[in-house]
Amino acid sequence: MAMGKKATLEVELHQDTVAMLEYAKETYGFRSTSKALRVILDYMVADADWDEVFMNQRCLRCGSGQGWQQPDS
Repeated sequence: MAMGKKATLEVELHQDTVAMLEYAKETYGFRSTSKALRVILDYMVADADWDEVFMNQRCLRCGSGQGWQQPDS
């Protein structure tokens, strides 16, 4: 499997998003949170409806929202 050349990108994320990536890393056995994010981005490239993703406003942290919450096990 070709892995491709990777580039480093500094990104600012909310703490709950970091927790979500850490959860994905542990749950699916990825080597890093970077891999978890790459999986999400690959999904965006291959399968997502970009208009549905980017044209709908979401505010996970507005009002009483607390961002991503780990699912109950």
